[in-house]
Amino acid sequence: MTVAVVGSINMDVVARVPRIPGPGETLLASGSSRGGGGKGANQAVAAARAGGVPTAFIGAVGDDADGAQLRAWLEDDGIDVSGLSRDEAPSGVALIAVSDDAENSIIVVPGANQSLTALADAQRALVAGADVIAAQLEIPIDLVVAAAEARGEGALFVLNAAPSAPLLDAADRVLPLVDVLIVNEHELIDIAGVTDRDAAVDALSARVPALVVTLGAAGSLIAVGAERAIVPAFPVDPVDTTGAGDTFCGVLAARLGRGPLSLEALAAAAHAGAAAAAIAVTRVGAQAAVPTAAEVEELLA
Repeated sequence: MTVAVVGSINMDVVARVPRIPGPGETLLASGSSRGGGGKGANQAVAAARAGGVPTAFIGAVGDDADGAQLRAWLEDDGIDVSGLSRDEAPSGVALIAVSDDAENSIIVVPGANQSLTALADAQRALVAGADVIAAQLEIPIDLVVAAAEARGEGALFVLNAAPSAPLLDAADRVLPLVDVLIVNEHELIDIAGVTDRDAAVDALSARVPALVVTLGAAGSLIAVGAERAIVPAFPVDPVDTTGAGDTFCGVLAARLGRGPLSLEALAAAAHAGAAAAAIAVTRVGAQAAVPTAAEVEELLA
């Protein structure tokens, strides 16, 4: 099993605050930290560390100190970064406020993440050689399409449609390329264009082979064709929910195999993703909070 993640990579700058500030409000933080982030890089770390599978990351950083550090952190997890290009634009940055009740507010400055719109030959080779390709929507739509079209025969393309806005005008172009679509409830409604959750699930299930709707503490709803199931979450007391969804997505991708999808296989992958995410929310940070594969197996057991 090998996974190639095509996506964003940012330097996360996190401030711990008593609550998320309102418009015009200034709060004093109790502390701050810097760490690896970006939906794509987070999912690559989750696939490699918590999923325990060989993983390659394809994306772009700036030719700056943040870019060098972000690359080094991925290498520490054994991730193949030969597809991580350097650009004249600065590395992406995410400014994150995390409140005492574990909620967060995030502002992303994409930087170099917007510079990569097509795959170079070496990047295309990494995608073509993977069993599962995962992408998100913090990168240009053209790059998402290129990644889907570059996959090898029998490989699965998993799209985490977050944020959903880039897909609204490109759904007809992108969704036919998707094998597994992962969305939260807000993204589900946005993309389906209907406000009733069940109707939205039916609408999107008709357009993709498999659908996963994350429901927070309620777990996830999975659909393969007309079949439906709820995969429960693991109850924990959260400390920081930053990156929890990315941890879920990365481990789910790592647990999928080549070939036809079944409800049972998707449920097992989502169950493992839920275990990894449950551990992650009890820790601070995005990539720093991702558990090891052994920790995931222990919770599953």
